[in-house]
Amino acid sequence: MDTKIDRFPIYRTGIGQDSHRFLPSESSKPCIIAGIIFEGVPGLDADSDGDVAYHAICNAITTLSGVPILGGIAIDLCRKDGITDSQVYLERALKTLGKQQVVHVALTIEGKRPHFQQQIDAMRKKIAKVLDVSVSSVGITATSGDGLTDFACGDGLQCFCVLTTAELPL
Repeated sequence: MDTKIDRFPIYRTGIGQDSHRFLPSESSKPCIIAGIIFEGVPGLDADSDGDVAYHAICNAITTLSGVPILGGIAIDLCRKDGITDSQVYLERALKTLGKQQVVHVALTIEGKRPHFQQQIDAMRKKIAKVLDVSVSSVGITATSGDGLTDFACGDGLQCFCVLTTAELPL
């Protein structure tokens, strides 16, 4: 049955969050956020590279697909195969979307450090490439949090994500 509604895309929105504490400053693990290394900041305490941006996107995808990415696929990749690169987790997560295509992603990162402003463009480009969207479809903002949370006090980072997908009609 061909109805007017059958010819419109089906949009879905997923929401994700992730957070990690910083490792001690003497740790040699790099701080990686959105696939970009931030110098002068300790890495994040996680079995993987601790990339809170990629993890928040994975969690947003989980809310759309119902497939536990970080709680399932990533754990297996990390513990069984030794893969700690969160980009690999995100690439696997994207495959769980089926016919849905990412059309926009918005991220808010909270933390006292590092200072993100100089790296926002590089982060947007990196995320756009992984998600196969235009850079204009990636929004990132960062906030210091004004000392109101552990993240705002410099203990770690948290990231919130809103991800929109579209399934185009046949």
